[in-house]
Amino acid sequence: MNTAGTIDRPLTYDPMKQAPMKPSTHEPAGSAPEDLTTTSGANDSRQNRTREMQLIQEALARAHMHDRMHEAERERRALRLAAARRMQRRAERASMRARRALAMALMQ
Repeated sequence: MNTAGTIDRPLTYDPMKQAPMKPSTHEPAGSAPEDLTTTSGANDSRQNRTREMQLIQEALARAHMHDRMHEAERERRALRLAAARRMQRRAERASMRARRALAMALMQ
């Protein structure tokens, strides 16, 4: 089956083997570049754009993971703080019980 490649699934990912981009018939003349492969360095710029687009996605994913890591760290810090406050209140109550018990023992 000889089907031409699509935008999502090109026949090849090598820019040198791809068909040149031609202006569409329904666009007015001059609205699109004539042929990207005829200009010098067009393949390099196409390859650079692909690399830049991949780097943008990687940077976005890295920033997202960085935010998630900071959010998880803040949540862990909040949980540790809440646990420390609970333990402090428990220790204060135990201290008050011990003082009362000592006071009661001295009164008798």
